[in-house]
Amino acid sequence: MAEDWALDVKKYSANADQNAINGIVRYCGISLQKRDSSLVSLSDREEVARVRESFLKKKLGLAEPDADLDRAIMAVGEKMKGDRTKNRVTLYYLLAEHFGKLSMFGDPNSATGTG
Repeated sequence: MAEDWALDVKKYSANADQNAINGIVRYCGISLQKRDSSLVSLSDREEVARVRESFLKKKLGLAEPDADLDRAIMAVGEKMKGDRTKNRVTLYYLLAEHFGKLSMFGDPNSATGTG
């Protein structure tokens, strides 16, 4: 699946960090190979929980209450409301930006795993 992840991210963050985008793409790995898994459905409670648990808590190491993390996910979703489809890379980038964690993805050796 050929996708210009940076182009989508830059719709929401004009000065997006290309190294951070590349790091998030590496982190997401195989989940970006299929259209369905490359998108996030914020109307699906299980999907929101997966983003919260796997990305925000495990990857970013956040310890805020679930309700606060869910509000952040929904706030980013609101920012992206103009797009019917929500790209996983863009959502993760905006969440990492929101929490000041983009630097975690700048080093090509630090962003391993699957999202």
